[in-house]
Amino acid sequence: MRRGIIVSIALAFSLQLGIAQDFRKSYALAPGGQIVIGNILGDIKIEGHKGTVIEVVANKKGIGHDQVEIRDQSIGDRIELHVVSPKFDIGRAGADFQVKVPSTAGYNFSRISTYDGNVEISDVTGRLRAESVRGNVEIKGVSGLVSASSHSGHVSVEINQAHGRNHMRFSSISGNVTARAPAGLNALIDMSSMSGQLKTDFPIEIQERRHGPGKSARGRLGGGKQLLFMTSVSGTVSLYQK
Repeated sequence: MRRGIIVSIALAFSLQLGIAQDFRKSYALAPGGQIVIGNILGDIKIEGHKGTVIEVVANKKGIGHDQVEIRDQSIGDRIELHVVSPKFDIGRAGADFQVKVPSTAGYNFSRISTYDGNVEISDVTGRLRAESVRGNVEIKGVSGLVSASSHSGHVSVEINQAHGRNHMRFSSISGNVTARAPAGLNALIDMSSMSGQLKTDFPIEIQERRHGPGKSARGRLGGGKQLLFMTSVSGTVSLYQK
């Protein structure tokens, strides 16, 4: 009897939190295909694995979670998922995503974004654009070209190897921006902060602006194959060797 009561309480507590696995799907996407995930209230976690398919699991949460829709607009060589919440429930209910992708297949993560949540991406290959408005963005063990931004959160990026001829941009308004890159990074570097500090162990000179606040650092590493922009308005901007 006592055990039955405990189980009932645990079940009721889970229902009150509004946490359930509400979306699960596997996709066969060829290398070079696009991946788009647009979230509102919730985290997005993407990690590389040894499998051959892309696995997506989304768990709805919060009060009114049963009104949240996970809209699958995937077609052809593009996976596209969006979270849609009723207007009266915005800010109260959402979903967390957990995504596994083949780690050695290069994909175009053309936009991985959430409004109120964290983005965490690890051990993937390809072109990557990750964004959050109110959360942190953490990227590690990535090979390819990366752009990452947050409005009020921190941005942390660890690059194994940069590919291609294009620019990478890491930015935040009020958070810190930190990047770790191989010692042999081949890039043109542009770092700046309006009211925060600049830190680097690469051979780049840091200068304070003569007129107005702010610091900046610019330099060429190797042949300058990529362009790397790092900026924050009020946070510290750091570029370190791995």
